[in-house]
Amino acid sequence: MRGAASAAFIVGSLVAGRVLETAPLAAVLWMHATLLAAAAILVRLALPMETPAPSPASVEVRPIDGLRELLAIPAFRRLLLVAALVLGSHAMHDGFAMVRWHTAGIGPGMGSVLWSESVLAEVLMFFAFGPMLLRRMPARHAMALAAVAGVVRWVVMANTASVGMIALVQPLHGFTFALLHLACMRSIAAVVPSALSATAQSLYAAGATSVTAVLAIVSGRLYAEFGPHGFLAMAFLCVIALPVTRDLGDSGDALECR
Repeated sequence: MRGAASAAFIVGSLVAGRVLETAPLAAVLWMHATLLAAAAILVRLALPMETPAPSPASVEVRPIDGLRELLAIPAFRRLLLVAALVLGSHAMHDGFAMVRWHTAGIGPGMGSVLWSESVLAEVLMFFAFGPMLLRRMPARHAMALAAVAGVVRWVVMANTASVGMIALVQPLHGFTFALLHLACMRSIAAVVPSALSATAQSLYAAGATSVTAVLAIVSGRLYAEFGPHGFLAMAFLCVIALPVTRDLGDSGDALECR
C-alpha cells in the first residue's frame, strides 16, 4: 500500500514541477485541493458504509500495561531509537532540500525529477529489493545498511549541489527510508508478542514522527546558522544509530527462521 502511494507521489511531483515552470503556485494548490476532494469521493465508493465488528473473542483490551510490556523489551527500545535517529534525519532534507537546490540554480522541474528519483527508489525497495535483502540478512544488518546510506547521503548533500552528485545519492532514500521501515516491521514481528503488534507499530510510527517533527524545528536553526553544512548533523544522527543496530542482537537473527 505504501509503495503504491509512493508511485502516485512520483507522478504528482513530476506534474507539479512542470506546472510550476509555467504557472503560479496557486495552480499547484488547486491541484492539491482537487486530489483531496477526489479522495473523499473515492473513499465513499471504495469502502463499505458499515464495517463488520470483530468477534468478541478476538478483542483484547490492552491498557497502559501494554505499553509498559513493550518498553520492557530491550530489542524493541533499541529499534525505536534506530528508527527515530535514521528516519528523523530526513527532517532537513524534507524541509530544505528544495531550498538548497533552488539556491544552487536548480529549477522546480529538475528539482521534482530529483525528488521523484528518491521516491522511485523507495517504491523499488518496497516491492522488490527490500524483501529480497531481508531474506538474505538479519533485520539489524538491514538497519545498519540504512544508517550507513544515511551518512553517505547527508554528507554529500552538505558538500555539493551538483545535479550529478545529487542524482547519485537520491536513490539512497530506498535504503534510508524503505529498507529501514521493512526491517523494523520484520523485527517487530520477531520480538513483540502478536497481541501487542498493532500497539508496537503505532508506537514505532508515533515515535519516529514526533522526533522528525522536533528535528524539523532544529533543522531550521541549523540551516539558518550553517546553511547546507547543517546536513552534517543529520549524518551524525545516522552515525549514532549504527552501534545501536549492533546491540539489537539476536532479534534480527530470529527473522531467519520466519
